[in-house]
Amino acid sequence: MSIRNTLLLAFCMTGTMLATTIAVANVQPPVTATNAVTEVKTVQAPTKISSATDSKQNKKSVSTADHSKFDELQKDFKSGPEVTTACLECHTEAAKQVHKTKHWTWEYINPATKQKLGKKNVINNFCTSVTSNQTFCSACHVGYGWADDNFDFTKEENVDCVVCHDTTGKYKKLPGLSGHPNYESMEWPPHSGKFREATDLTNIAQSVGKTSRKTCGSCHFYGGGGNAVKHGDLDSSLVNPKHYLDVHMETEGLDFSCAKCHLSDSHEVSGSRYAPTAVDTDGVLMRGKADGRNPTTCQACHGDTPHKAEHPKLNEHTDKIACQTCHIPEYARGPLATKMSWDWSTAGTLDENGHRKQVKGSDGRTLYDSKKGDFTYDRYVIPEYVWFNGDIKYTLFGDKVDGEDLVKINEFLGTPGAPDSRIWPVKTFRGKQPYDVGNQTLAIFHTAGKDDSAFWGNYDWDKAIKWGMEAAGADYSGEFKFVETEMSWPITHMVAPKEDALTCKQCHKKEGRLEGVEGVYIPGRDANPWIYKIGLLIALLTLIGVAIHGGIRVYMHKRGE
Repeated sequence: MSIRNTLLLAFCMTGTMLATTIAVANVQPPVTATNAVTEVKTVQAPTKISSATDSKQNKKSVSTADHSKFDELQKDFKSGPEVTTACLECHTEAAKQVHKTKHWTWEYINPATKQKLGKKNVINNFCTSVTSNQTFCSACHVGYGWADDNFDFTKEENVDCVVCHDTTGKYKKLPGLSGHPNYESMEWPPHSGKFREATDLTNIAQSVGKTSRKTCGSCHFYGGGGNAVKHGDLDSSLVNPKHYLDVHMETEGLDFSCAKCHLSDSHEVSGSRYAPTAVDTDGVLMRGKADGRNPTTCQACHGDTPHKAEHPKLNEHTDKIACQTCHIPEYARGPLATKMSWDWSTAGTLDENGHRKQVKGSDGRTLYDSKKGDFTYDRYVIPEYVWFNGDIKYTLFGDKVDGEDLVKINEFLGTPGAPDSRIWPVKTFRGKQPYDVGNQTLAIFHTAGKDDSAFWGNYDWDKAIKWGMEAAGADYSGEFKFVETEMSWPITHMVAPKEDALTCKQCHKKEGRLEGVEGVYIPGRDANPWIYKIGLLIALLTLIGVAIHGGIRVYMHKRGE
């Protein structure tokens, strides 16, 4: 063998050994035109946001019934319950069905933790509690008249039919009216000089139809006291979304209504933030099949192996990672920033004239309000990631908590690497709220009302907490302070186009998306330095050995000459 060939062989053997060693120690995904990008590429929102009357949102109803021709609806309705009474003349069982739903009771018993949950029972870290504040909170209840604990949940005429079935876009339940719309002209917002005309109940009753993104969103987009406050993946931009924002709801595309995924049966709507399905391994769901499955999961439509045959490695991720983790790379991707924190401890500061103070940012969002404290917002937010098995444990009123430590109002449960858990994206909302020192529990306080104990009227924390605690059946200890809290929500909406899904390199690298997630081996993130060093040593020794071997061959060749 010639010297040239000997040296070539030495370098080839060394290169092969080195490449193999590095691949074992620090496996990287193949670099393609798609995954060579190290940061997610997002299609920015177009400057023109079309109105909700565009295209399919304005299509004519295909209902078999024209409610404007019904004799029962040819009346001058004076109140919401009068409209419901007329609805029940034909829809005789509707109210009875609604009475059994979470939308009506605001209660849910978690079968795993046995905790009594629902809006009526949980404490949150935005508006904090329904207790003592029903007259305002019930603007998002599917009923009329819930002002206090004396509300009759058994009366059928108390059900609000049109809040879900309005198609005019003119029906609105205002905070402070105990679930009623305004029946007379009234100034709204208060002290604004603007007036909202009396609700035309007859026109609305004669125009009812299927639920829509707008009717569902009238509450769910405004959860937590405002647009884009509570959920980072739900806000008014989903009334008429473009392709970049949500591939399922895109107005010019699939144009899904909420009910397309959230199927209902006897008015009970599937899919709940209190009882989410974290893992679904049963494949595509046959619609109409009565097997008790949750029809809102990704797998119910896309199955367990949704990726094409030419990308088999992607399907191998589904036993560890929720679909949403890759396909919702950020939340609040529309024109609206979502609220990320709420600090009640700074509330109560008035201006130099002793009046309510509000400070707004350049985008018009409120940064400080005397009634509520300080806020922060963000857009295109990278989620936090947790192992989740579908069970959520809540810190409820009366649960003893240490006032010195961070209080997790809810905690997503899951075991790293377990078959019943997946890695999920979540929005974590951070707050600072009142804590009853003597009772060692998160405090309930009275925010809104015309009495002198409502915090929004007197800015007196002691009065507000005393009233709220008594409404919850507890005695206020007389001492309070503020504690830091966290509350998390799963991210499931605002599904991005496939070209905007996470690339391989965004997770398969040091300090990638899943940097802090334990229980899963991620090539590129979890390289072992000792294997790397040993591999280099073996390669070096191989090179030395090949060089010695080559030298001996050269020496022997010359000697033979």
